[in-house]
Amino acid sequence: MRSKKSLLVSLAALATAGCVTAAVVALQTSTPAEAGTGRSALPPGYQLVTLPNANVPNFQRRTLYCPGSKRVLGGGAEAQGNGAILVGSFPTDDGRGWIALGRQIGYNSVGISVFAICAD
Repeated sequence: MRSKKSLLVSLAALATAGCVTAAVVALQTSTPAEAGTGRSALPPGYQLVTLPNANVPNFQRRTLYCPGSKRVLGGGAEAQGNGAILVGSFPTDDGRGWIALGRQIGYNSVGISVFAICAD
């Protein structure tokens, strides 16, 4: 059985690796001890926030912030295009959002999508 703390640590590791979908699935799985207790495996105020794909100059940061006073638990990003490379994907210094940047070989711009897992 996994504790909520270890689940969040696993979530952060998955999200940092860019496996946001897997991280959301991991959050939605209840432990046997929680089954039937009415307790949710999701943290209070859980919300998945996305910044849709947009073309930006190579190496330009795209930043997504959690709404209101929520904090980021994890996040990820996707670089889109022929020869697109995700160069960075990491939380903001204040812990309120997620930053991503990339480049596309042979082009001056790259498509970048950003995802953040937020909670109270």
